[in-house]
Amino acid sequence: MAFLSFVGRLLFVSVFVFSAWQEFNDFGVDGGSAAKALTPKFKVLSKHFTTHTGLHVPEIEIKFLIAGAIALKALGSFLFVLGSTIGATLLILHQLIATPILYDFYNYDIEKKEFVRLFIKFTQSLALLGGLLFFVGMKNSTSRRSSTTKKAAKTKTT
Repeated sequence: MAFLSFVGRLLFVSVFVFSAWQEFNDFGVDGGSAAKALTPKFKVLSKHFTTHTGLHVPEIEIKFLIAGAIALKALGSFLFVLGSTIGATLLILHQLIATPILYDFYNYDIEKKEFVRLFIKFTQSLALLGGLLFFVGMKNSTSRRSSTTKKAAKTKTT
């Protein structure tokens, strides 16, 4: 059972590992194609945030955000494969930050092809988030259950 659990975690985390590896190889000096795709989306999000809260989003170079995302995915994936809830928490953090920025279907008309594509990716990302939350929940419930239920020692008969 432990081996199957390990293989399951390995397969699950492959999405994050391959994504981080691709972004790392493409990173270059300017952040690569991920930075080019993220720049307009981040500007729109910053504008919405400033409009609704009145707070100004500080100027951040996108390549640093990409590097942070790569680091979160890499470290979180490594720890998750080992069965750590810290790794799952790092991946949850990445999903909570990246999902609404990357898959901004809400900025498109429902009739547009881009809306459908982004909405499908958004729901897939939510499914990954749900799997991570399930893992953390199961890990917490099994550790609590094993610490509260102790078997009584059997008496030996001679």
